[in-house]
Amino acid sequence: QVQLVESGGGLVQAGGSLRLSCAASGRTFSNYEMGWFRQAPGKERKLIASISRSGSTTYYEDSLKGRFTISRDNAKNTVYLQMTSLKTEDTAIYYCAAGTAGHYGYWGQGTQVTVSS
Repeated sequence: QVQLVESGGGLVQAGGSLRLSCAASGRTFSNYEMGWFRQAPGKERKLIASISRSGSTTYYEDSLKGRFTISRDNAKNTVYLQMTSLKTEDTAIYYCAAGTAGHYGYWGQGTQVTVSS
């Protein structure tokens, strides 16, 4: 089992920045690729960024490239999502997840990000 706890969400004005953190416990963190998902009101949850076990490979949804950065610190069992130039459409619940080969079996409880205009 892997337990994941997100933090760092909140209310921010458009154009601002936030850094989300996801702390993992349980099994060896570096064995898992990590992903950040988000779910906006009335929409499906979708993958927005992922990072390989070593951190050497990352993926971003096209629309977020250049604004969001995913990173991980395997010594701290933590994955981060740095979000800049936030827009109102970034408002969502953000979830981190752990998995292998693109299949995510462990999920955090989510953290709300609200971007005001």
